[in-house]
Amino acid sequence: MTTTESTAEAITESTAEPATEPTATELPRPSPVRMTPRQSAALVALLAAQFMLAADFSVLNVALPGVGTALGFSAGGLQWIATTFALCAAGCTLVFGRVGDYVGRRRIFVAGMAVLALSSLVGGMADAPTTLLCARALQGLATAAVTPAALALLTTAFTEPALRTRALGLNSVMMSSGFSAGAVLGGLLTDVLSWRWAFFVNVPVALAAILVVPRVVGADPARGTRPHGRIDLPGAVLSTAGLFAGVYGVTRAGEYGFDLPAAVCLIASAVLLGTFWLVESRTADALVPVRVLKKPDVALGNLAALFIFGGETALIFFTGLYVQDVLGLSSLAAGLVLLGIGVGQIIAGALGPRILRRVSPRTLLGLSLTLQGAFMLPVVAAGSDPRWLVPLIATQFVNAFFSMTAALSFMVIVTSSAAVGEQGMATGMATESQQVGMAIGIPLTSALSVAVAGPAVPGVAARLTGIHTAVGVTAVCQLVAGPLIWTALRKAAGKRRRPGARRAA
Repeated sequence: MTTTESTAEAITESTAEPATEPTATELPRPSPVRMTPRQSAALVALLAAQFMLAADFSVLNVALPGVGTALGFSAGGLQWIATTFALCAAGCTLVFGRVGDYVGRRRIFVAGMAVLALSSLVGGMADAPTTLLCARALQGLATAAVTPAALALLTTAFTEPALRTRALGLNSVMMSSGFSAGAVLGGLLTDVLSWRWAFFVNVPVALAAILVVPRVVGADPARGTRPHGRIDLPGAVLSTAGLFAGVYGVTRAGEYGFDLPAAVCLIASAVLLGTFWLVESRTADALVPVRVLKKPDVALGNLAALFIFGGETALIFFTGLYVQDVLGLSSLAAGLVLLGIGVGQIIAGALGPRILRRVSPRTLLGLSLTLQGAFMLPVVAAGSDPRWLVPLIATQFVNAFFSMTAALSFMVIVTSSAAVGEQGMATGMATESQQVGMAIGIPLTSALSVAVAGPAVPGVAARLTGIHTAVGVTAVCQLVAGPLIWTALRKAAGKRRRPGARRAA
């Protein structure tokens, strides 16, 4: 039962008693809990790191043509700049999240930031495609290490529920708005300076985090309070290989269709992840215990994340295509159009914790995911007239608001179901779901768009039809998933309450 529901039931019961009992209006109001200066400093440092990591996912998207020309990438090889990063980030997040539980989250955070600073420096100085791709792979690994560590440091630093919800709300803002801001930043840096500054900008931020975070974040727990046993190496290899194969298979299918290599990768992914489940059910020191995977809040929350982040990244991608390929505007203009999404996410992140004090996370998740899909549908009606920009920005602002409240609800649901010693695992799974959703959302919808548009270089009308189809199908998936996930979460919560009610009787 959530805090919101417990409070509501307490108020209902108090008003049902005789007049001598306190009424709902007479109940004492708890004094607001404030962050300490140290907590505030830790929050700022960790959120800055999260914003930078999220921006890294998309900062080069609008700069790809310039990078290809400067370094000699082939037309087919250009997409690997994004794919290499996504493969490493999505494939290794779960493992690094759990490793943080064993060796210390602050230690993992600092080491990951050091790798990020080095890889960004190498990427900015790259003079050949191979060097750049190696730098992007290291950036993806750094993101896989730092993101769950930073999130686990937040959830353990803010143990009071109201403060934790506020911190998670701000973290969701940084993660989601960072992705859209990355497109704006990439366009601005490319137009004003050079694409190389999309890498160089990370270096001072990473170095600042390395210096500041150890001073404001508490030390890692003593060795005796961390999980016992050895790190589950077979589980780590199986989960990483399975996720690598799955993300690569989906990405290849998005580019070339479901050819033989894509099919082999997807089948291998299913076999590896199935074997991972069997191994985890028989391992004492499992990377992710099956009992955790079977929790409805964990399974359904992470499933919802695939729809939330996959849908939002696809919408951002197709908005950029619409503005540039259909309306004929510049990459910088496309980035500026996405500011409406960033503003909507920031406002939702500020209001989200207040909403969660009145609405249960399960209800807010189902409602927000449904409305996120509903406010994608206007894109399906957009035409080739530039006057469509105004309603497009307005509807995407509302869509972004609900995508953020959905993201916050999912994070609260998943992290609240884990013990303190399992926070790295819980945040690792949550971040994994985000990364996988962001990695597969674009190639899946892009494949659909290309299949509908037809020729390799379609005209404006065909491109518009492809965009309409891809966004429309994404919206319908969210409209269906929202009510189904909400219903399943409510049923699971009801089953948890009924045994307790029988014992009380």
